[in-house]
Amino acid sequence: MFTTSHLHPMLVHYPIALIAVGFLSELAYLFIKKEVCLTKMGYYLLMIGTLAACATWLSGDLFTAEMSGAAGEIRETHELFATITVILLLITAVTRTFLLLQKKEIPALKNLVFILYALAAISVSVTGFFGGTLVYSYMMPL
Repeated sequence: MFTTSHLHPMLVHYPIALIAVGFLSELAYLFIKKEVCLTKMGYYLLMIGTLAACATWLSGDLFTAEMSGAAGEIRETHELFATITVILLLITAVTRTFLLLQKKEIPALKNLVFILYALAAISVSVTGFFGGTLVYSYMMPL
């Protein structure tokens, strides 16, 4: 039977994959400038990944049970990195959209967006690591 507690484990894979592949496409664009489709793909994956991260964060906050002991400490770290990830992604998505709408190059902002995207990709990976630790080390479904 499906319950709301199943939502978070079902959603967690989307932001990890979308943000990682989106950042890798932006990284590839640095080396292959003539392939503009790479940066467009990075933008679209950032947007979808940000929405997925918000939905995943919300499902974890609303529908997962409290934990105590060592598992509770790991969960707190998992929640902290999840919040950091969502904030980084929202700032990155808004700034990247602003740059797109400006229709002119602002190198400082472009570099900032790339750095924020990299930090978000790292943060979503760390969040996934701690979530996986909860599941596999403590057999606690998120």
